[in-house]
Amino acid sequence: MKIVYHKRYCEVYASDPAAAPGRIEAIVKELKGKFEFVTPQPANEEDLRLVHTQNHIEHVKRNAPLAFEIGLLAVGGAIKASEIAMNKEPAFALIRPPGHHASPDSSWGFCYFNNVAIAIEKLRRNGKIEEAVIVDIDLHFGDGTANIFSGNPNVIYHHVADNSREKFINDLKIFLDSVKKCDIVAVSAGFDRHEMDWGGILKTEDYTLAGKLVKEFAEKLCRGRRFAVLEGGYNHAVLGLNVKGFIEGFM
Repeated sequence: MKIVYHKRYCEVYASDPAAAPGRIEAIVKELKGKFEFVTPQPANEEDLRLVHTQNHIEHVKRNAPLAFEIGLLAVGGAIKASEIAMNKEPAFALIRPPGHHASPDSSWGFCYFNNVAIAIEKLRRNGKIEEAVIVDIDLHFGDGTANIFSGNPNVIYHHVADNSREKFINDLKIFLDSVKKCDIVAVSAGFDRHEMDWGGILKTEDYTLAGKLVKEFAEKLCRGRRFAVLEGGYNHAVLGLNVKGFIEGFM
């Protein structure tokens, strides 16, 4: 199990909760010394253009230059995690900014570029995979990811239902059981559903079970190829514990 991380993810590039000081540090504190950390390289604009328009890229570059710079590194982190997964070792991209609200020509919700979508599309364009599954466990629906792969039967995006702990786990099980074929599974790993975060629903052990279910799915259907990318999660007091819990199930 590898953690993809760069110290620049700790830089405060905006005033939103995802960019808050101490957020990434809280996760690093829980993971350091327990898992192997690897350092990614920034993506380039060619990578961004796999799913985004040049107009959107220029808009971010012009209006949020530091976020653009860190955003390239975040995309690079997701790509690195996907490459590790292709070698049949699970990976968690401990990155920011998040990405699942980034559509081809727009973004919102603390996102700039769609990290998971770019990583998956790069694997597809390079002929390394044909079919992929993206499971989103964040509190919020990843409209950007859904928009990017809308009408593409080779990439299935699923946002897990969240009305209760039981419904969350059951929905995840039912969805995973419904997939009959894929080459890799990616998780948009948001932790804001926790009972002490915005969603007020899940416990830490639910994240561990979710990670375990995805691991079992990957081992059954896609030779263990799986990676996860950080999305939301804003209570620094529990965020690191929840990420660690997920990873312990996922590895």
